[in-house]
Amino acid sequence: MTIRIATFNTENLFRRPRVFALADEEKRRKTLEDFATLVSLLDHATYTTADKKAIAAILKKYDVPNNQSKTRPFLVNETRGGAKLFSVKQGGTLEIVADGRAKWVGWAELIPDDINRDSVQNTGRVIAEVDADVLLTVEVEDRLTLERFNEQVLTDQMGPKKRYPFNMLIDGNDSRGIDVGLFSRRPITAIRSHIFDPDPKTGRPVFSRDCPEFEIELEGGKRLWILGNHFKSKGFGNPTDSANRRKAQAKRVAQIYEEARKRSAHVVVAGDLNDTPDSVPLQTLLDTGLQDAMSHSSYTGEPGTYETGQSLKQKIDYLMFSPGLFKRVQAVDVERRGVFAPHTFKSFPTVTGKDTEASDHGALYADLDI
Repeated sequence: MTIRIATFNTENLFRRPRVFALADEEKRRKTLEDFATLVSLLDHATYTTADKKAIAAILKKYDVPNNQSKTRPFLVNETRGGAKLFSVKQGGTLEIVADGRAKWVGWAELIPDDINRDSVQNTGRVIAEVDADVLLTVEVEDRLTLERFNEQVLTDQMGPKKRYPFNMLIDGNDSRGIDVGLFSRRPITAIRSHIFDPDPKTGRPVFSRDCPEFEIELEGGKRLWILGNHFKSKGFGNPTDSANRRKAQAKRVAQIYEEARKRSAHVVVAGDLNDTPDSVPLQTLLDTGLQDAMSHSSYTGEPGTYETGQSLKQKIDYLMFSPGLFKRVQAVDVERRGVFAPHTFKSFPTVTGKDTEASDHGALYADLDI
């Protein structure tokens, strides 16, 4: 049988954190860094005077106390009837009244906004054009969102007979609603999550999101295992810490891959790995014998998968196959028309700007004879 396997960073399907829509890349990076700092400070057992000053400064900087604000990128969700983190005194003075993590109940969270309707439709258009039998989806809100997108967007664009009868997603470690999920036309017969796998050096969960293992039933009783990934971004945070985390993630994925190989010869590592082919994390994976789909002789396109894709520095999305599976690859390509890059290639007619593009990632896919 011929089966098409794909991976696509959809950048969410219906709703996305407001901060991600900021056109100013530096402002977006700084906002996310400040949010991460706030979350870290709020986890302190005891809030020192310096902690309280830093927390208050971030809350005021982003207008967090103003519940009527249409632009604040995040909020502090305090449970009703519980002790409070802060109070706003007459005159607008903000005071941190909790003395530590155990002294109030709540959390900080990014505020989502609805995605442009044209962008939603263009995301569906990319998926319909690729028409994969098994599609790994990166940056998706939750499983019910997969189901709603399937029913409300893909059914219209692909037809009821070609929509996906199976989908699955396990909420991962990222609170922003950017999880790793799966659409499939073949039954999903088993799932393994790795959200609790620890980083040996830090003891924290090693995966920023998860490395879900999906077992897909093929014809003739064969089993295909998809290991989905979304490694730590380079976009914000300490670059050294981020690089070390991607290295640890790759090392753990390599171990999970080796275990999966004991169950099946048909194993795929897929997703947005946020690093280039010459990086240490990618070399860690390739050293296991995994082979990159875009290295197949059938692929003749541009080297990258992100934005214009003109450079290997823009290659961060991967389909990597176990050796026996790689031998069965027939064709490989990238669907880029959902990306807005007017000076590089022609997008779908409905992709008229960055605000209507499906994603700034292309959808990578491969056909295999299994």
